[in-house]
Amino acid sequence: METLIIDVPERKSVLVKQLLESLGIAIRSADHSNLGSYKRDLANVSVWSDDDLKVFEETKKAFEDLKPQQW
Repeated sequence: METLIIDVPERKSVLVKQLLESLGIAIRSADHSNLGSYKRDLANVSVWSDDDLKVFEETKKAFEDLKPQQW
């Protein structure tokens, strides 16, 4: 079974739901009960410090300073 999410204009919502249900398609409303866990998960996303990013800047500079060999 596949899940399909569609945005339907409010004024057409009832008509679209009736059409889909007549075709045997199950309609589920959005599950907003997990919003709290979603926010907790986002709060646990790690953040890189400036020191962590410094390594990438140094590597980038070293790569840009490379010169092609002369034959």
